[in-house]
Amino acid sequence: MKIVSTTIARQQLGRFVASVRENNLTLGIGRHNRPEVLMIKYPDYLNRELDEWTNFVANAGGFDFLKDEPELYSVDDLKK
Repeated sequence: MKIVSTTIARQQLGRFVASVRENNLTLGIGRHNRPEVLMIKYPDYLNRELDEWTNFVANAGGFDFLKDEPELYSVDDLKK
């Protein structure tokens, strides 16, 4: 993840927005090389049954590791 200062982010906001959108990158914005906020691409698809954060994680591939996991739980277990 690239981290930029708030000053640089203000000066080049349009360029950073385009880069995040087109390249699906995550950009940290903060001070002293420590991110305070993240800029991420807004998901192309939103599942209305899920909350906003779960949609972001799903679209970013945060649950992709589950496809290689054995089926330990049934759908009924997950609903509980």
